[in-house]
Amino acid sequence: MPLPDSTSAGRKVGFVSLGCPKALVDSERILTQLRVEGYDIVQTYDDADVVVVNTCGFIDSAVTESLDAIGEAMAENGKVIVTGCLGKRPEQIREAHPDVLAITGPQDYRSVMNAVYAALPPTHDPFVDLVPRRFEENDIGIKLTPKHYAYLKISEGCNHRCSFCIIPSMRGDLVSRPVDEVLREAEKLAMGGVKELLVISQDTSAYGVDVKYAERTWRGKAYQTRMKALCEGLSELGIWTRLHYVYPYPHVDDIIPLMAERNADGLPKLLPYLDIPFQHASPRVLKLMKRPGAVDKTLERIQRWRDICPDITLRSTFIVGFPGETEAEFEELLDFLDEAQLDRVGAFAYSPVEGAAANALPDPVPEDVKQERLARFMARQAEISEAKLADKVGSVQRCLVDAIDGELAIARSMADAPEIDGLVQIQNGFEAGLKPGDFVDVEIMGSDEHDLYGEVPFDD
Repeated sequence: MPLPDSTSAGRKVGFVSLGCPKALVDSERILTQLRVEGYDIVQTYDDADVVVVNTCGFIDSAVTESLDAIGEAMAENGKVIVTGCLGKRPEQIREAHPDVLAITGPQDYRSVMNAVYAALPPTHDPFVDLVPRRFEENDIGIKLTPKHYAYLKISEGCNHRCSFCIIPSMRGDLVSRPVDEVLREAEKLAMGGVKELLVISQDTSAYGVDVKYAERTWRGKAYQTRMKALCEGLSELGIWTRLHYVYPYPHVDDIIPLMAERNADGLPKLLPYLDIPFQHASPRVLKLMKRPGAVDKTLERIQRWRDICPDITLRSTFIVGFPGETEAEFEELLDFLDEAQLDRVGAFAYSPVEGAAANALPDPVPEDVKQERLARFMARQAEISEAKLADKVGSVQRCLVDAIDGELAIARSMADAPEIDGLVQIQNGFEAGLKPGDFVDVEIMGSDEHDLYGEVPFDD
């Protein structure tokens, strides 16, 4: 992942960031602190005096990727500090790479900095050491996303104990950030040119439950530390706000009307987009997963959401081949897809994760059956996605430009989160003078299973 160059005086640190958007926010915070304290951030192993690797440890493939990244850094540089989720298993890291300099867990920013100090003591300059190093008031620090969108992490940890997940053992129980602190960060990002905020956490709908929804003040108004109040505050910024990792609590219904409201420019106050991981549709499998299992009520809620906000985009993720899943239960999942008609769907074949309770469940599904079910699932959803996108042909979609590629502008509509959803290819984007970060209305001319194709209309 390319990193911005730093011009501050100091020693040189390389950085490798792996894992989910929540880990990426951790990386941004560490990099910003390094820059504040006078370290240079460099792009290559050869230029670095030490390398920090922020790891992922959620599933076995992520563990392998992290260990490989540590190994590459050791081979290319030799001085490596490890942090992130895999840092919760230091013995596994030491077994593979015994000579790493230090290992810390996720969110342990101070320990990372202490390890950097030990490897590269800050350069002493008596003329500047007494001058506080700080950013300008609206400086947003180092970001690893493009300038026009940013992840906004509202909490750490999770209170749920889903049987397939080990995140609570790595990141702990829910710890919510004060709502005024989150809103001030969002305001600073907006003032810094960010056009889209992606709200992330392990469980966005649980925001504030650990602090009993404590009330704080922002812009002279009181807000509870609660998802709805946070969304109301974010809607005042006049930029796109997209919600991710929303656990299906009943109070999720309370934010749908905000998605249907329009601001003075006629645009939604809150993006009509909900990322809500349902995981399965069989009540028995959901019980084994320790997830909510009232599937009929879920379908009723989806219909109510669409009645209130017809433009809402629903994204979800599912696991197929969970231990004990029968063919009949998998067919229940396919039937749910047909009924729910979700807009965006991701799916994974179940993979055992070291330390997960689901590993002890009986009747594991054979690997070839898991893969066959995954293929059937994705084929069914592809049909749904293709039909839903075809319905948008002839419409005009407000889009946010991500990149220019030759004559094309690559953009996303309100229905598309970066990295995980589809794209809108604007055929005359270069001719229209578009650039990354621009909002533009696009006339949709065509579609396929995942993406839309259109043009910027010109006045005759």
